[in-house]
Amino acid sequence: MTALKRRIVDLIGALGPIPVSEYMALCLSDPRDGYYMTRDPFGRDGDFTTAPEISQMFGELIGAWIAATWDLLGRPASPVIAEIGPGRGTLMKDMVRTLAQAAPALRETAQFFLVETSPKLRFVQGATLEGLGGRFDWVNDVDELPQQPLLIVGNELFDAIPIRQYVKTRQGWRERMVDIDADDNLVFAVGAGSLDPALLPPDAVSAGHGAIVEIAPARAALMQTVAERIARNDGAGLFIDYGYETPALGDTLQALLKHRYDNPLAHPGEADLTTHVDFAALAEAARHAGLHTQFSTQQDFLLGLGLLQRAGRLGRDRDAAFRESITAQVERLAGPDAMGTLFKVLVIGPAGTSLPGFPAAD
Repeated sequence: MTALKRRIVDLIGALGPIPVSEYMALCLSDPRDGYYMTRDPFGRDGDFTTAPEISQMFGELIGAWIAATWDLLGRPASPVIAEIGPGRGTLMKDMVRTLAQAAPALRETAQFFLVETSPKLRFVQGATLEGLGGRFDWVNDVDELPQQPLLIVGNELFDAIPIRQYVKTRQGWRERMVDIDADDNLVFAVGAGSLDPALLPPDAVSAGHGAIVEIAPARAALMQTVAERIARNDGAGLFIDYGYETPALGDTLQALLKHRYDNPLAHPGEADLTTHVDFAALAEAARHAGLHTQFSTQQDFLLGLGLLQRAGRLGRDRDAAFRESITAQVERLAGPDAMGTLFKVLVIGPAGTSLPGFPAAD
């Protein structure tokens, strides 16, 4: 039993079952034993690999997107370039390296921020960015960023923000909870909390008993905070994650441990917990703040930014093994059987503006 699991068992024993949202928050962000507070989970030696760790091309294309977006917005002075949930700092490193070549004026005048709460990951990010030159600052949340034009990126951010789950019962939709059995094993249970029918997806009408729906108010609140900041100060946002375009039923809670799926209740604090992202809800939060939204698959977005052309330049005059490696990276990032269609892209910006990577507004 992990240290955090012991504490959760004791908490439930004393106070009763806890919502899935509270369980996720404890597992991921507990100051003492939370998953992201105690380890570097990324890459081959961690539990999962994100796109920036797969290939430098990912961060280079995002850097090119930032440069093109800044230009499209009229080159606002003294912008803030921020990454929220910056992992090991690899994406920020590749973005900044690209900006130094593609938009040196932006590289020189922008302020760079990483929105990160984990002391462990801040240390790793600092080591990754060492030697790039210039200044990088860390903040705990978006509200701490300067009130200046904002270009913000979040890759695999929203999937780790806790969600609430509700189960269809004979008494209606009831909140899914985490409880303990007679042997102190963590188990799922059904609580008394009900769900406002207005929050249900369209296919909930025909849902059978035991069906699960996921609601993510914390994700929508974060998106609204970011969107209101952009609406007030100018800028744009780019968010990439795995999920779905329209609301739907289903239990997407999953755990990853050493690159393998794990029981979400088995190793609290030692396995990553995520759920799929409802991009429609995020887009609605941004539009509520008066922003324009555009949506795409990662495949279409990266190809539209020139992934194949960049791969060709990297492989030029290199040996066959290197070119095969580049081809494999392209396939992982954009292939339909890899990240290409599972991962989605949402960009937000000023009303009436069609941002780079999208041929037309949605």
